[in-house]
Amino acid sequence: MLYTCGMGPLLQVSEDERRRLREIARSADAGWVERERVEMVLLAAEGWSAPRIGVHLSRSAATVRRVLRAYVQKGPEALFPALPGRKPDVPHRQFVEAALQSILALPRAWTATQLARAIEAHGVHLGPRQVRRYLGSMGAGWRRTQLTLEHKQDARSVSAARQALFRLKKSPRREGAVVLLG
Repeated sequence: MLYTCGMGPLLQVSEDERRRLREIARSADAGWVERERVEMVLLAAEGWSAPRIGVHLSRSAATVRRVLRAYVQKGPEALFPALPGRKPDVPHRQFVEAALQSILALPRAWTATQLARAIEAHGVHLGPRQVRRYLGSMGAGWRRTQLTLEHKQDARSVSAARQALFRLKKSPRREGAVVLLG
């Protein structure tokens, strides 16, 4: 029950609720925001007015009323600040990861830009940076491609070239041989 006329306690809190609030305030996980909000609720239950609580905690009366109203509506969960930003869209993330898995199953090397273009065929519009984030969350690894022409070389030509280069190498010096400088 929340009174706004200034007569009687602002909030009725049972003994079990008080115990629970004190546990929240003493918890190692609780930050200063949670402790301050618990104190607002407990002081209101003791009969303090919102302006008096605000002066005591160096907060505005409107802030105190907002916290108390949220506590009445949501209970102890209202004492913890909400995380910033939107809630994660899990179905969309799963769809994007499935699309990336199907593209990555193809036998070729991809850059993030190429993956961003390829995933557009699935109706997903992402930039290369966001593609890299999805790849990281999927545990996919990547590395710099190795510059090589081995896949385009003829084995017989390579063998002949190696033999020709071997014949052109300098022969190792024999021990005890006289070297004339000059």
